Amino acid sequence: MTPSGKDTIKRILGNIPFTAELYYLVRQRGKPLRTRFSLRNLQTHLPEISRQAAELRQTAPPGKKIFIFATLHYWIEHAALVGMALAAQGHKVTLGYLPYADWQNDINRFDLRRQNAYARKVLEEARPLMDSVSFISVRAPYTPLPADLAAAVQEVSTYDAQYTLQVEEIDPQSEIYKLRFNRNREIAQGVLAYLRQNRPDVVVVPNGTIQELGVVYRVARHLKLPVVTYEFSDQRQRIWLAYNSEVMRQDTAKLWEASKDQPLREDQLERMRSLMMARQRAAMWENFARLWQGKPAEGGEQARRKLGLDQRPVVLLATNVLGDSLTLGRQVFSKSMAEWISRTVQYFIGRPDVQLVIRIHPGEVLTHGQSMADVVQEVLPRLPENIRLIRASDEINTYDLIEVADVGLVYTTTVGLEMAMMGLPVIVAGQTHYRERGFTYDPDSWVTYFKLLGHILENPAEYRLSREQVNQAWQYAYRFFFDYPQPFPWHLVRLWEDYQNTDLKTALTGSESEGYRRSFRFLAGEPVNWDYIKNNGGKS
Repeated sequence: MTPSGKDTIKRILGNIPFTAELYYLVRQRGKPLRTRFSLRNLQTHLPEISRQAAELRQTAPPGKKIFIFATLHYWIEHAALVGMALAAQGHKVTLGYLPYADWQNDINRFDLRRQNAYARKVLEEARPLMDSVSFISVRAPYTPLPADLAAAVQEVSTYDAQYTLQVEEIDPQSEIYKLRFNRNREIAQGVLAYLRQNRPDVVVVPNGTIQELGVVYRVARHLKLPVVTYEFSDQRQRIWLAYNSEVMRQDTAKLWEASKDQPLREDQLERMRSLMMARQRAAMWENFARLWQGKPAEGGEQARRKLGLDQRPVVLLATNVLGDSLTLGRQVFSKSMAEWISRTVQYFIGRPDVQLVIRIHPGEVLTHGQSMADVVQEVLPRLPENIRLIRASDEINTYDLIEVADVGLVYTTTVGLEMAMMGLPVIVAGQTHYRERGFTYDPDSWVTYFKLLGHILENPAEYRLSREQVNQAWQYAYRFFFDYPQPFPWHLVRLWEDYQNTDLKTALTGSESEGYRRSFRFLAGEPVNWDYIKNNGGKS
C-alpha cells in the first residue's frame, strides 16, 4: 500500500471510536511505539520512582492540590518525575498532558490516539500517587473564548511561528501559524473547562511562553490561579523558577532589590572572575554545559588589526538569535529586533566619524532561519568603510571586540551586561532582565534612543561607567548567574543521566536535599523570597 493510501485509511480510522486504542493494545501490547514519541526511559524507571515516592509519602504531611501540564514527550517525562517528587512530599498531583512528538508538524488522529493510548499505559504506573489526564481524551465542546484568552491564543501562536521559522514577520495565513493557532485554541478551551471544574491550589507549567505551555499559563492567570513556570539554562543541577510570571522573562527585580546593597565578598568576586575568564577562553566551567565562543580570545589589538579598525570610536552592536524564547515579545520602542538593527545601521551610514562593528550571535550557526546578517545586507548590500559585519561562524572572539569597543548596543543579549562589567556605556533597546538596574542606558522611544546615542558618540569617554556602576554590574552578574538559578537535581536535557546520579529518594533526603527541597517548595507555589540573601549577609 502506498504511503498516501495508508494516510487515508488512518484518517478514516482515526474518527472511529476505539480503533486506534485497540490497535495499540493488540499490536503494541504496552510496548513503546516506533515513533519519535517515546516515553521509554520513564516507563523503565517509573516502577522504582513510584516505590520510592510511596515510601516517602507515608511520613509526609498533607500538601496542596497541584496541576502540572506538559506537552511533547520530553517535557512529559520531566513533568512526570517532578510530579512524583511533589507527590512524595504529600501533595495531591495531577499531570495533564498532550501526547505530541513535536509542535510544528500535523499528525493524523489515528496515530495521535495511538500515542495517547501509549502515554496513558505508561502513566498508569504512577497511580495512586499521581493522577493523569489527557487533553486528547478529554475534549471540551467548542465555546467562544473570553476576549483576553482569544487574544492570548493569537499572541502565543505568533510566538510559535516566530520560534519555529526563526523570523519576526509572520503571515497568519501560513500553514505553521494555522497549525499552532488550532492547537492552541483547542487546549485553551479544554484546560479552561477542566480547571473551572477541578480548581487546583497551584498550576505548574514548563516555559510558560510558547506552544500549549504558554496557553495553559495564560488560562491559569485568567482564572486567577497561582501558577509557577520553570525552565532550564545551560547550568546543570539548576532550574529557573517564576511565580505568576513567565520564567523566560527572567524577572530579577525582587532578587536585585534584596541583594543590590550587599557587596560581593572576595570569594564571590573570584568566582565571577573565573566564570568570565572561562567565557573569554571558550572553555567549559563548573556546571555550565555550553561554550560561549568558538575561538579563545586573542586580545583586542589582534581583533583591531584583523578587522582593519583605526582610532575612530568603535560601537559594538551585538545581536540575538531570532526566535529564541528570550527575545519573543521583548520590543520596547521598535516593532522588532530586525527593525532596531535596520534603523541603527541606517543611522551609522551618516556617521563616518564612527566605526560600527555588528557581531552576529555565534548561536546562529545552529539555526536555520533568517540571519541578522541578512537584515544588515538588506539595508546595505555593500558595507561602507566604517561598518564591519562579523558573521556567526567568523572566528573572532566577542570579548576581543568588547576590549576595543567604546560603546555597546544590544537588544536583550547578555553581552550587554558583560560590556557594562567592563565599564562600557551600553544602550539597551529590548526588554531584558538587566535593563534599568543602574548600569545601562535604557531609552523608551526612538527619539530618546537616537538622542542618547548622539550624545554618547560626541565623547564616549565621558559616558564610561563609574566605579560604582561597574561594581553594580558585577554584583548583578553574580546574582543572575549564581543566585537566580535554584538548585535542582534533574535537568531537562540530561534528565535520565541526572536521575541515575540522583534518584528521587536521594534528591529529597540526601546531602544536597536542603536546596532541592527549597526548590520543590517554590514549585509547589511558595513565592521565591530573596530576603535570605539580605539576611545572610549576601550569602546565597
